[in-house]
Amino acid sequence: MTEILFGASLFPYLVFLWFITRSGALPKLALAGFYATLLFVAISIPAAIYAQTHYHTNLANVDWLHGGAEFFLSLSNIILVLGLYKKLNVTAPDN
Repeated sequence: MTEILFGASLFPYLVFLWFITRSGALPKLALAGFYATLLFVAISIPAAIYAQTHYHTNLANVDWLHGGAEFFLSLSNIILVLGLYKKLNVTAPDN
């Protein structure tokens, strides 16, 4: 059941990306962070399949695969935060 929900959650996220991209409300770096989350998903799925077929366990139990996949989530979060910080820094009034 969770696999179905995981797959179904991709569609609302893609709609979100479409609208946020068209709005132009975010800096390009923050937008890149949201898109980089798709890279995390694209890497996590094959890693989970490999963990299941090769090690006969889930991704969370194979440290090197799990850590590698989570690296891309951390990377996308860092890009997103830097982009949002840039937006806040530009719009913040000078004291």
